[in-house]
Amino acid sequence: MDWTAIRSTANWVNLTTPAGLLLARTAGCRVGPFAGRLRVATGYRWRLPAADAFTVGSVVFLRPRLGRPAGIPSLMAHESAHATQYALCLGLPFLPLYFAAAAWSLARTGDPASRNVFERRAGLVLGGYTERPPRPAAPRFAAAVRGLRKRLAR
Repeated sequence: MDWTAIRSTANWVNLTTPAGLLLARTAGCRVGPFAGRLRVATGYRWRLPAADAFTVGSVVFLRPRLGRPAGIPSLMAHESAHATQYALCLGLPFLPLYFAAAAWSLARTGDPASRNVFERRAGLVLGGYTERPPRPAAPRFAAAVRGLRKRLAR
């Protein structure tokens, strides 16, 4: 059995692929097969999430402006890596872990992707992201300590 079959099975068992298919149906997307046992939901028009592409289980959602998935192989490779991350995180635990990583990245760089371990492992450039340097932590830490001291002194 190849890895994509294991990933696909894991994402069915952990219910993220059924959740993705339900979201695709609710959002009025057209769903079709793609390489690596992925499903692609094209025509996603809902406002959130704001990303051009995102993945739920083994279902990759694409906004209409992206065109056909075959025309964006780098982005599809990036989203395929996210499908693997869902399987490795045992499904829905991926979401809070991803958002915590995005918050960490936002705090460190001002960008939710640059230091997000999930985006980095999926390939920042493949996903269309630009790496931003970390901001110095010392000034923010010192300001947080001052604020805490003020609150405790009250």
